[in-house]
Amino acid sequence: MASLDRVKVLVLGDSGVGKSSLVHLLSQNQVLGNPSWTVGCSVDIRVHDYREGTPEEKTYYIELWDVGGSVGSASSVKSTRAVFYNFVNGIILVHDLTNKKSSQNLYRWSLEALSKDSSPTGIIVSNGDYDREQFAENSIPLLLIGTKFDQIPENKRNDVLTRTAFLSEDFNAEEINLDCTNPRYLAAGSSNAVKLSRFFDKVIEKRYFTRDPSQMQSFTDRRRFNFKSLHND
Repeated sequence: MASLDRVKVLVLGDSGVGKSSLVHLLSQNQVLGNPSWTVGCSVDIRVHDYREGTPEEKTYYIELWDVGGSVGSASSVKSTRAVFYNFVNGIILVHDLTNKKSSQNLYRWSLEALSKDSSPTGIIVSNGDYDREQFAENSIPLLLIGTKFDQIPENKRNDVLTRTAFLSEDFNAEEINLDCTNPRYLAAGSSNAVKLSRFFDKVIEKRYFTRDPSQMQSFTDRRRFNFKSLHND
């Protein structure tokens, strides 16, 4: 692989929501035929053209870190998982649109990653009690992706989309809803593709065009860790 500047994006969410399928779709533009559980963390690369079609266009590598586990894991597991949260430039929060709890748990996932705390305090899991001030000073770009959109019954779709709109507002993040078994949801020129490109552009800008020290760290430390990937959520 040629040497290109790169950014690190965490992909977080409950087991079974489709993170590995999503990462495979984003990095390979193909459907993952046989998803399996991710043990530890799996890293895939997406090639992204920053500000495509402009004089500032430049190609970057997007490192997609698919983190396994669940927010209900033992503290020792969370502590081990915390090593993946260093030098993060962006976070993709993934939830199953047919599973409300997976949506609620995104508050826990985001706070765990942003606080780098194995036992973060003050975690709230319902929209009604959520305190947005917990993210008031967050400078890391977030993107909300809902999976299994095709499995939502037609008569429940409006309710689900209303719920995801609240999530998007809470996290101050754009939302994408899709089916990971259908690449057309991210077809070039689609609104989802535009949102995805805009998110990656923002991540790159935060990493390379700001003076925020937390965004300017090198990636040398990541080579110390070995990742066992069974390509699973």
